Amino acid sequence: MTAQELHQLLLDKWGRSYDIQLRQIKGRIFVQIMWKYLEQASFPLSEPEYIQHLNEIVNYLNAWGGSLQVQSYIEKTRERPRVGKAVSIPLDLGEVASEWILDDI
Repeated sequence: MTAQELHQLLLDKWGRSYDIQLRQIKGRIFVQIMWKYLEQASFPLSEPEYIQHLNEIVNYLNAWGGSLQVQSYIEKTRERPRVGKAVSIPLDLGEVASEWILDDI
């Protein structure tokens, strides 16, 4: 997956360029699709910065082998990001999960 493919997936699903974050919670890794989006005037990133951020997220997902899990979840979910409630995607990374530390994301 590329940053552009992930961006298009978000646009196709929800019509907005939502922020995406990686979180480690109780030893599990989650991809969280946040409620803020690029098209908002208050969004803190410019479009090039947003694409760079997506690129960093995609690099992790590809390294972990989690890209297809995220793509499939987004395509199938009926959830949508809303204020105060992210769409949280648990990643099943097996043994790989314990090798990664997300403190600097």
